[in-house]
Amino acid sequence: MKYKMFFAAAILTSLVTTPAIAASDSGHSAPKHIPGVFVGFTHANSESEFSYGIEYEYKFSKMWGGGLVYEKTDDAHHGAGVDIALAAIYLHPWKELRLGVGIGKETVGSYDEDDGHGHIHHHASHKEDVTRASISYDFHVGQFGVAPTLAVDFVGSQTATIFGIAVVKAF
Repeated sequence: MKYKMFFAAAILTSLVTTPAIAASDSGHSAPKHIPGVFVGFTHANSESEFSYGIEYEYKFSKMWGGGLVYEKTDDAHHGAGVDIALAAIYLHPWKELRLGVGIGKETVGSYDEDDGHGHIHHHASHKEDVTRASISYDFHVGQFGVAPTLAVDFVGSQTATIFGIAVVKAF
């Protein structure tokens, strides 16, 4: 709960300060649209599964941006799969470093689980709130950015660590 309050406060602070920063930084001509594709792994419950997704950031100013993330981990939760959809605020404090906080929903598909005593338990599909903290750094290769990315998702009392590479193209 402490983490959710911290991230909610960070997002609110970002939203309040963004218009003032954007107004003072409106003279730059850097690209504002940054779509990307992510591939990597999600580590949760002592297991690492392949993850992939798409992301989009709109830069309000040189330092601030906001965006959307959609990620999928097909084999998570006993093969039921997990989808993450969230909105995020990004801070670019130094060169190509990007720090993010986001909130959204995690959707877990339905699955059956054997309890080890011959009983099968059905788990229905469900959604939970997710809070994410992320860090990445863009390395430019031609007109593309390659960004090693690390994120931590907080879902209830559990955490998941996401690590991989995002390939982005700014325009």
